[in-house]
Amino acid sequence: MAPEPAVRPPAARKLSTARLRHSVLLSEQTKHLEFAVEGADQFDFTPGQFVSIQQPKADGKTHTRAYSLASTPRAGARFDLCLNRVEQGFLSNWLCDLEEGATVQFHGPHGMFTLRQPHQDSVFIATGTGIAPFRGMVHWLFDSIERHQGREYWLVYGTRHEDGLYYRKEFLAIERAHPNFHYLPTLSRGGPEWQGLRGYVQDHVRGIVGARHDMNAYICGLHQMVNANRALLKDELGWDRKQIVFERYD
Repeated sequence: MAPEPAVRPPAARKLSTARLRHSVLLSEQTKHLEFAVEGADQFDFTPGQFVSIQQPKADGKTHTRAYSLASTPRAGARFDLCLNRVEQGFLSNWLCDLEEGATVQFHGPHGMFTLRQPHQDSVFIATGTGIAPFRGMVHWLFDSIERHQGREYWLVYGTRHEDGLYYRKEFLAIERAHPNFHYLPTLSRGGPEWQGLRGYVQDHVRGIVGARHDMNAYICGLHQMVNANRALLKDELGWDRKQIVFERYD
């Protein structure tokens, strides 16, 4: 009898080093971080993917967490992240506390939360830092006319208060420049001065979609919001599950 083949351990993922070039406080708990990959001229990824960042521990082990890329590929092998400080969190708090010039180890890009081909009219649905992958997708789509021409895109972005509308000026500028992009921020706890939409994102998705079945939906955020919008689209409105692309953050 021939001997059984030896079981090979999985190959270790290739680690790269990125240096923090810029850190911006978006709100009391949220940071925008801009990194450059060391020793590389280009860092190729598809908007919507993520990287896994490692945090060294005193005992020689590491924490690893995945973070959506909040940007498009660009010169200088750069990528951006958008993340929250978390109570008793490990890696997110460590990243939020990094000084400019510090380095991190990461692997990637990974993930399939990306725009499906061929492109169709689509609604992007986000809450909180779930906006991160959509920042990359929207910039990528509207950086080149052939990527968005002849199609309509809606971004429904929900948060509690107005100061949680990250990248608002960027999305408004794209909306002004492109009539086929519709930016729809909605606040669940907006003050009396807020003149925009109110309520949860799913309250407004139904009005955008109507009776249409020829669109795609991309959903990113916490599981309760993701599940509510999937149920709306699939169970109530009769969409095929393949039209609904989602990523949960918890």
